[in-house]
Amino acid sequence: MRIWAVANQKGGVGKTTSVVALAGLLAERGKRVLVVDLDPHGSLTSWFGYDPDRLAHSVFDLFQHQGKMPDGLPAQLVVETSQPGLSLLPASTALATLERRMVGVEGMGLIVSRALAQLWDDFDFVLLDNTPTLGVLMVNALAASQHLVIPVQTEFLAIKGLERMLHTLQMVMRSQKNQLGYTIVPTMFDRRTQASVKSLNLLRKTYTDPLWRYAIPVDTKFRDASQGGLVPSALDSETHGVRAYRHLLDDLLAQTGPQDARA
Repeated sequence: MRIWAVANQKGGVGKTTSVVALAGLLAERGKRVLVVDLDPHGSLTSWFGYDPDRLAHSVFDLFQHQGKMPDGLPAQLVVETSQPGLSLLPASTALATLERRMVGVEGMGLIVSRALAQLWDDFDFVLLDNTPTLGVLMVNALAASQHLVIPVQTEFLAIKGLERMLHTLQMVMRSQKNQLGYTIVPTMFDRRTQASVKSLNLLRKTYTDPLWRYAIPVDTKFRDASQGGLVPSALDSETHGVRAYRHLLDDLLAQTGPQDARA
């Protein structure tokens, strides 16, 4: 199983779109894929037609057992999506109360790792969609993942948010004594605007090795796919955005290599 977290401490930079696009492309290649929604807003959950306000069971259930993980619970929470080979572990808005509920409870940073350990033989890839807030959910994602994808909108304020995300990553890695590789992915690039071009050039000047050499362009078909509950490549496999994500996926697969160690 390979586990990738998609995270940034700024909202609206393309995290959920990146998760859905990459997961859909993996599923189309015959991989068994699980996407996990760790955001109380539930954008990933809503993408596939589930209402995070009405779900009786969700990721939230994993955190209700004082840091322990009942056998079989993670598998009971997984639901299907419109894309064959792609499953979802949905979020509920109850996740917003997690920080308050979990005060003083030990072992809460490894809940997602323990859940995925039970699902290890069921999936080839897991992609974790994250809240933009540093807290127990993001700590869980960073602890469980083998590689981090950081989408960054090509605009100045998003680049400032990237600095905060990298600071958080370094802080968590020091506390966990774990080095986590990461890839910075420029998103929502519009070559027609000077601001977008300048921002991409600034990223390329500031970050070298961890920066993906290309960019995900603005693509209105992403919005259409979310409205239809489809992965973007199922709606139109040859849009500029889908082709860019296909290229990104190839580079991530080459960069991360096989992962056999259990979470």
